[in-house]
Amino acid sequence: MRPYWRGHISFGLVTFPVKLYTATEQKDVRFRLLHSECKTPIKNQRYCPFHDKVIDWKDVVRGYEVSKGKFVTVADEELESIPLTDTSHSVNIAGFVQLSEIDPIYYEHSYYVAPDEGGAKAFLLLRDALQEVQRVAVGQVVIREKEYPVALRPYEGAMVMETLFYADEVRALSALEELPVQTKVHPNERKMAMQLIENLAMEFKIEEFRDEYREKLLAMLKAKGEGQTVEAPKAAAPGKVIDLMEALKRSVELAQAQGPRGRGGRERRAAAAAMNERPR
Repeated sequence: MRPYWRGHISFGLVTFPVKLYTATEQKDVRFRLLHSECKTPIKNQRYCPFHDKVIDWKDVVRGYEVSKGKFVTVADEELESIPLTDTSHSVNIAGFVQLSEIDPIYYEHSYYVAPDEGGAKAFLLLRDALQEVQRVAVGQVVIREKEYPVALRPYEGAMVMETLFYADEVRALSALEELPVQTKVHPNERKMAMQLIENLAMEFKIEEFRDEYREKLLAMLKAKGEGQTVEAPKAAAPGKVIDLMEALKRSVELAQAQGPRGRGGRERRAAAAAMNERPR
């Protein structure tokens, strides 16, 4: 695996070299766009409507729209000249916080952190200290022309660094017309909902969740590739409109019938599915 970024971590007067590796990857099924007539993959070309022609990469520059239809161009050298010396090649730790203080809405990307040459001892020192005090390091870093807030924490004997969104990058709830919700919930409905949650309580094991849509899609594509005829399944009928209290009651009964030991991921979803019958 090739490092995504190389630099340093600094806390206090301690600085040590590290490498970042991308910790996650998308498993989406990717499609190519083809010409319907000959099934040849089409090309995306850089077309200039002003000159009515396709242009080469050497004729492409970065541009920022300062007003409607007016652009300023920016060269690589100008971007590199912006003074970000404190964070351009170093994760500068500003302090240490409780993990619970960082709402998951701020997480963007995760990276494995590994020591680079000569950084093993300081790496272990920071990892073990964070583990001992049960805190997360927060700071900033520049990665590929963008400065990010970051959170650094121990993870399975190593460390993980998450890039975070800035506060002004998280949209305000006040922009949603539907909120705050103005309605009344009966005490019995609240009690039944709490009972359902307790009956569906579980340990979080991510391996229990499977991308069933991707599996079925790949199976369909394999069958088509082998020349088999694939029939589209019938669309599911919309759920019935039922009473909310009745939906809660049926959900609790189904969850209790399964029992905590006999419920797998599929069964838990079935217990919760009773709520999908469009309660009124």
